[in-house]
Amino acid sequence: MTVKKRPLGSDLQKVDTHVIAAEEYEEIPELTDEDLARADLYHGGKLISRGRPKSAAPKQAVSLRLDAEVLRWFKSTGPGYQARMGEVLKQHITRKKATGKKA
Repeated sequence: MTVKKRPLGSDLQKVDTHVIAAEEYEEIPELTDEDLARADLYHGGKLISRGRPKSAAPKQAVSLRLDAEVLRWFKSTGPGYQARMGEVLKQHITRKKATGKKA
């Protein structure tokens, strides 16, 4: 299977070859005790994690075999096609619940 890789859009080679000069260190402020005290946030002795909050209903990864035509059509709609597939399935469930049918 051939995988196409997108270019990163940055000049990592230039960054890798840069050598930090002594005067560049002068631009970096020294960390104070106050800075270090703020580095981790604790609430009642418990470390509060940072970043995106955990979802109440996280999505689950599944392996699913689909008709090639169905997959091709959804992919042709552009990025986010998996989310759109999920929305179509949710709409189907809603309609079935409204009619009182399971299948």
